[in-house]
Amino acid sequence: MGPTWDGCSGVHTHMTNTRITDIEILEKRYPVFVRKFTLRKGSGGEGLYKGGDGVLREILFRSPITLSVLTERRVLEPYGMEGGKPGERGLNLLIRTDGRTINLGPKTSVNVRPG
Repeated sequence: MGPTWDGCSGVHTHMTNTRITDIEILEKRYPVFVRKFTLRKGSGGEGLYKGGDGVLREILFRSPITLSVLTERRVLEPYGMEGGKPGERGLNLLIRTDGRTINLGPKTSVNVRPG
């Protein structure tokens, strides 16, 4: 978001050694299948100039692996600027094959099974 324009959507913005990995690379290097990777329309907040929308990723695990999650804006929503409304919080859910859904929170490491 700038003084006269909307924010860019689907942009990784923090300064660490993590990044949004391309789907092709993720599927080539890890035993996963990316089922969905899309923008979360409207998640950037309302205002004269809107913040960028976040992303929705659905990943199917094909083998047992350890999943590490390092995310932000899961507890506190992205703030609005200059009178703009806050954006939506993110959510990290693990859906087990038995139907249980587990909220992973913003930062964790968990063993996952295929499916």
